[in-house]
Amino acid sequence: MVDTKDWTWVLERPCPECGFAAATLDRSDIGAATRSVAEQFVGLLAGDERVKKRPDPAVWSALEYGCHVRDVFAIMGGRLNLILAEHDPPFANWDQDATAVAERYHDQDPSLVSADLLANGLALADAFDAVRDDQWLRRGFRSDGSVFTVESLGRYMVHDPVHHVWDVEQGLAVLKGASG
Repeated sequence: MVDTKDWTWVLERPCPECGFAAATLDRSDIGAATRSVAEQFVGLLAGDERVKKRPDPAVWSALEYGCHVRDVFAIMGGRLNLILAEHDPPFANWDQDATAVAERYHDQDPSLVSADLLANGLALADAFDAVRDDQWLRRGFRSDGSVFTVESLGRYMVHDPVHHVWDVEQGLAVLKGASG
C-alpha cells in the first residue's frame, strides 16, 4: 500500500483552514512548537463529555483527533530517528484511518490519551531540539515518492497537530451550539 494522503503542499503555502504557514517556521522552533501544540491539545481533551462526541458523523471527535495526534507524534518520532540513523531510508506506510478503527479511537480514555499525547509530543520535541546543524538536510522517503529532510519533516509534522487543534475547536463549537 502506498501513502495516499498528500499534505506536502503545506510546506509551500499556508493552510487555508487553520492558517499555519510551515515555510515560516524556523527549524530551531520545531521543538518549541511541538511542545506548545501538545500542551494545547491536552487542554482541549480536558473538557467534558463532549470530547467523545462527534460534531457530525463524518467528523472525528476531539478524542479521536487526540488519539491521532498522539500517534502522529510517535510515527514522526520513529521517522526522525530513522532518518538520523540510516542513509536515505524509506518510511513504512501508515494508514491513519485504518489505525483509528483498529485501535478504537472512539473508545479510548481521554485522560490516558492526554498523558500519552503529551509524553509523545515532548519526546518528539526533545528529539528535534537535539538535531545537529549537519543533520537537518538528511533525507527519508515516503512510498508515494515524497522526499523529506529532517527540516521539512518537522515543519510538515507541526502542521498536523496545529490543524487538528483547529478541527477540534470547530467541532467543539458546533457541539456547544447544539447543546444551547
